[in-house]
Amino acid sequence: MTLRIAVGPANSDDVKVVQTLTQGFAQHKSQVRLRPIQTDGATASANALAEGKVDLAIVRGDLDVPKNAQAVATLRKNVVVLWSVPAKGKKKGAKITKIAQLAGHRIGVVGRTQANVNLLKVILQQYGVDPAKVEIVQFPANEVAEAIKAQKADVYLAAGPVNSKITADAIAASIKEGGTPTFLAIDSADAIAQNHPVYEASEIPAGTYGGSPARPEDEVKTISFAHHIVARKGVSETTIAAFTRQLFAVRQQLVTEFPLAAKIETPDTDKDAVIPVHPGAAAFVDGEEKTFLDKYSDYIWWGLMALSAMGSIGAWFAGYLKKDERDSSNHQRERLLDMIAAARKCETTEELDQMQTEADDILRDTLRCYDHGAIEEGALTAFNIALDQFHAAVADRKTVLMSLPHNLQRAGAQFRAAGNA
Repeated sequence: MTLRIAVGPANSDDVKVVQTLTQGFAQHKSQVRLRPIQTDGATASANALAEGKVDLAIVRGDLDVPKNAQAVATLRKNVVVLWSVPAKGKKKGAKITKIAQLAGHRIGVVGRTQANVNLLKVILQQYGVDPAKVEIVQFPANEVAEAIKAQKADVYLAAGPVNSKITADAIAASIKEGGTPTFLAIDSADAIAQNHPVYEASEIPAGTYGGSPARPEDEVKTISFAHHIVARKGVSETTIAAFTRQLFAVRQQLVTEFPLAAKIETPDTDKDAVIPVHPGAAAFVDGEEKTFLDKYSDYIWWGLMALSAMGSIGAWFAGYLKKDERDSSNHQRERLLDMIAAARKCETTEELDQMQTEADDILRDTLRCYDHGAIEEGALTAFNIALDQFHAAVADRKTVLMSLPHNLQRAGAQFRAAGNA
């Protein structure tokens, strides 16, 4: 089974993680394999999933998530880092230490995605700063250092993992230009998370970006959001359970050579989760993956019941069709029992021989009925008992008749014939 997974943009950490997972699955000859489909970014990946072009996608949690998307894993969590850079020369002004001071300033957003701009606006609005009263400029990651050197912004915003190289390089560029960056705390992180469930309150640990003194010197409160691995709703529970199991198995093996794999976490399985969890992933997380019998026991049970019912109906119908044969066999058995009594009263051996011939015919018909299934083994056993008694009666009567003189046998037969007349 090969699953198509949408991920982008090119050369991003997300693409590197997916490529590493793809190679890991192939090396371990896993049941589920991956085929990366590269896109322009998280929005394009989400659209590909919504249109059914892929089975999995890497999406950003604070963007519109497709309605047919269900969470499989959290690929990584990203923190928002806001810092101000001291102005130099003619641009030198009051030091910015709080978000509430940002009105009238230029804010540089690292990365070209509109999602980071939207994120900045959420933060500004929480602090009563009208986004229209700030100038927002976006810079590609590879142009941030030059932008800082040219003092193209007063404050910068970056979003990525806590140990993001892009963020670390941008802060290092700020220091290189002779200033000490001031980290702006998002003290209202809890309120933002409450109003916008896609975000969570988080912290940037002291010393995250190195230096002496440490940068930042103290823990800084901020908000975070996640990148998720989501599956199309139509992908089977069994397949996603297998994929999730493989994902977390290979993660442990890849951490040493690819540290970003350590960021992968299990999805939120709560019923009120922002992105509902896929049943297959939930089964893995909760330790409730179903075995073959668990998944199909109901079908097997109903199948057996149906077969049993069909068998019963078939047996009844077959029995109904063989009713005449069964009735005939019963009559012949009754006839054989009558012949036992008659044999004991026979006056000649000729009569006994005639009865023996009739018994042979009855035996032949009875065996044919048994072969056709018209009578069961129990009925055949009862017939055999009657037949044995008949043979015994014939043998006993022949012994008696053979012991009488021949003229007495003839006289007895004539007397009986006259009586019948």
